[in-house]
Amino acid sequence: MSQNLPKNSASDEKFIQMTTQPVEKLVCKLAVPTIISMLITTFYNLVDTLFVRQLENDSMVAAVGVVLPLMSIIQAFGFFFGHGSGNYISRAFGRRDYKDAEIMATTGFVYAVSIGIFLAVFGIIFRNPLAVILGAKTEATIAATVDYMVYILIGAPVMMGSVVLNNQLRMQGNAFFAMLGLTAGSVLNIVLDPLLIFSKGDVIFGSAVTVPFGAGMGIAGAALATSASQCVSLILLFIALIRSDNIKINLKNFSPKFYYLKGVFQGGLPSLARQGLASLATTCLNHAVGIYLVSDVMIDAAQAAMTGTSKLMLFLSSALIGFGQGFQPVCGFNYGAGKYDRVCKAYYFCVKVAVVALLIITVIGFIFAEPIIKTVACTSPLAAEIAAFTFRAQLLTFPLMSWVILCNMLLQNIGMTVRATVVAMARQGLTFVPIVLLLPLVISACGGDPLVGIQLSQSVADLLSLGISLPIGIAVLKQLKNSEIPAKKQ
Repeated sequence: MSQNLPKNSASDEKFIQMTTQPVEKLVCKLAVPTIISMLITTFYNLVDTLFVRQLENDSMVAAVGVVLPLMSIIQAFGFFFGHGSGNYISRAFGRRDYKDAEIMATTGFVYAVSIGIFLAVFGIIFRNPLAVILGAKTEATIAATVDYMVYILIGAPVMMGSVVLNNQLRMQGNAFFAMLGLTAGSVLNIVLDPLLIFSKGDVIFGSAVTVPFGAGMGIAGAALATSASQCVSLILLFIALIRSDNIKINLKNFSPKFYYLKGVFQGGLPSLARQGLASLATTCLNHAVGIYLVSDVMIDAAQAAMTGTSKLMLFLSSALIGFGQGFQPVCGFNYGAGKYDRVCKAYYFCVKVAVVALLIITVIGFIFAEPIIKTVACTSPLAAEIAAFTFRAQLLTFPLMSWVILCNMLLQNIGMTVRATVVAMARQGLTFVPIVLLLPLVISACGGDPLVGIQLSQSVADLLSLGISLPIGIAVLKQLKNSEIPAKKQ
């Protein structure tokens, strides 16, 4: 299935660059655009919550958190097909099997968009029961959740397609083009949010700003802004694809063969497990709040607090994820070329840099927790108090995520599907789900406030996930160092 290109082709030049230049230089070069794109992408999610906060309604902020599991599912399938096809493509490039890479690029994209269409239709039909399943507890939160969720569902196919193209571009070593597409869409989202959410004359940000004009759609406007921005991102990513030396999406290259679907599973299953369990984890968190807290006011305040904290931690984590995405193509190319020493060297470099960076973020965040969380998350003093404690608790274990996240990326990139999936499941599934449901019960049985158990759940899960991923990662790195892992074609 190989396609021999001219010796001095762009693909051959990229292969030489990725397998000969110092790994530290390569990782940093590729990580800069991915860090920027991840920060901007998660920043607009943060800004989304910030603008909804200006509606001064904890139920609406809580609704954004209730829809988070749905968005995680959309992203889960996007990353499943994006990482699955992207990892396959980078290894195919390492083998110089370019025709194989072309087939996988189109196949992964077509599957993702098809699943997105199915999810959109199913979700819109059953939107009311879906809101309850996702964790909406009060009547006000259920109504706001449905308003927000409909536009997110409409944009699901576009979101999945955008995620796939972004990851395929990154895994071909072209993170700059991926950054442009996502950044433009994110900036548009930030611009559209106030125009769609508020009406003319509305006063926001503590009477500091008067809205000159707007559609007055409320929380639904925030969702519409997100879906519209994703459409723009997808268009720009296609333009970048056409005008660059990257593999093009051509429907003629689509293949329904099980071989390619198997390749997607091998490279994408850990992402599906990680993001899918993130959806389950957030849903369980929403239901735990409803189980252990009594009044509607407390439930809405707690869900609003957890929404703000989750969005803030996602924003802070995005820099680490972006840095790891700079590592992934270096890992894939060199693993495919059998240069395992370079894979290990790049991995340890990334872990060291990430730990130092997250320690700095932790110290700053811990000191300024109250003003940060009040600005971003909550409309009521009760929600702000809950969020500040939760934020500090999660910061304490934040640096440990350097190993967990990078270990998952390493295992996934080299095709160790089972181990990568275990590490991906560790934080949000194997540990968080039982902890968030049981820890409040234990604390309550000991005479404490069950809310504290909910607030500490993520930190405890982080500690346990490190205990799971550390020995797995060390064992694999030892095998790589000793060249005991044969290169695989799949």
